[in-house]
Amino acid sequence: MVAEAKEKVNFKTNKSFPRQLEDEAIYILREVAAQFEKPAILFSGGKDSITIVRLAQKAFYPGKIPFPLLHVDTGHNFPETIEFRDALVKELGVELIVRNVEDSIKQGKVKEETGKYASRNALQTVTLLDAIEEHKFDACIGGARRDEEKARAKERIFSVRNDFGQWDSKKQRPEIFDMLNGKIEIGENVRVFPISNWTELDVWNYIKEEELEIPSIYYSHERDVFDRDGMIWSDSEFINKSADEIPYKSIVRFRTVGDMTCTAAVSSDANTIDQIIEEILGAEISERGARIDDKRSEAAMEKRKQQGYF
Repeated sequence: MVAEAKEKVNFKTNKSFPRQLEDEAIYILREVAAQFEKPAILFSGGKDSITIVRLAQKAFYPGKIPFPLLHVDTGHNFPETIEFRDALVKELGVELIVRNVEDSIKQGKVKEETGKYASRNALQTVTLLDAIEEHKFDACIGGARRDEEKARAKERIFSVRNDFGQWDSKKQRPEIFDMLNGKIEIGENVRVFPISNWTELDVWNYIKEEELEIPSIYYSHERDVFDRDGMIWSDSEFINKSADEIPYKSIVRFRTVGDMTCTAAVSSDANTIDQIIEEILGAEISERGARIDDKRSEAAMEKRKQQGYF
């Protein structure tokens, strides 16, 4: 029976992926379960959060993942991502909590942006903090990695947020070796990043070795797109196009998955994991180079994190 279960989950022995990274992440997830009363996994439907879910499967096998998945839905997500999210949750039998930015807008807690570069991405913060307060989550597990962006490189694995949900990079605890301190005061919570020490390439090698399914938009496909600021954007009713931004069809894929209004595509013929890995090895920009929200200012990500962002 156990052998059959292991075969179904497809727990493989990694070959090209550094096994110590998986061991570290599993240790972190088990520490979360041991030190916190009500954790949740922040789930976007992207490759990093999918990786976190697989690691959680391994960490608590043969039991089910003991944490719910929390998705903050902007309402402007790629439909392929939402379809994948729902299919994965059904397959794993885990609890999914969805909170919508649209509700925060209707409640007057945030204001819809206007103009050419309008996006709901930054508005997620309020919805997330409300969800944390509503469910009394004391730890939220995310898929952020230190190689993604310089502000994320400042994060600890157990990253403390104050009772307003805010982050102060100067008040983070030292983490010596594998000693993780989850002690928090009433009202505080912790963001946990089990794959902090992974790179984008590590994630893709893990996906390959584990044969994980991912949303189809990560693979090359024909899509209606348009050009803006030297980048390729998916044609969407959610994006405010100018008259000269004329849609056309092109073969593209996405290196990162976020709100459609701030996530650009890349020209690519990579339609297998091996081809994606080869493409990344030759890439000259980071994956978040296709995220326009990171380009609003030099410290855009850090300011959002200080306000309570992922």
